[in-house]
Amino acid sequence: MAEAKTNAMRMLDRARVPYTIHTYDHSDGRIDGLHVAAKTGQPPERVWKTLVTKGASGGYFVFVLPVEQELDLKKAARAVGEKSVSMIRVDEINRVTGYIRGGCSPVGMKKAYPTTFDSRVGELPTILVSGGRIGVQIEIEPSALLKAVNGRTGDLTV
Repeated sequence: MAEAKTNAMRMLDRARVPYTIHTYDHSDGRIDGLHVAAKTGQPPERVWKTLVTKGASGGYFVFVLPVEQELDLKKAARAVGEKSVSMIRVDEINRVTGYIRGGCSPVGMKKAYPTTFDSRVGELPTILVSGGRIGVQIEIEPSALLKAVNGRTGDLTV
């Protein structure tokens, strides 16, 4: 049976952006990035997480970085021209993005928030990001993903 399309996949299909679907078993509840990398057989530097923040101005900002890295909130704020940014609470993720924790994709959120990728994104031929559901990752060329979400790059990690 074919995998049901997520909003992220439908948006990429409409934009005619090629991607490859990778699925993994999440029945053990381990959905953090390092476990996802292991379960998909990918090196951690190729598996990227999507983090959502709220700026001092009240706007939301999305940051995408390798799962093994930590977001530097000061660098992130500078990258988007905010005085400061803070992570949104887990219970806000669905309301803000339309996704749930562990299945938050940079593609297909409820609104098109400013999205910044760690500058290392250009060093890789493809990366994996959440496909919009726990257990599903999308492998995609970074330039295509940046274009699809109108993203930019910046120095984001500790």
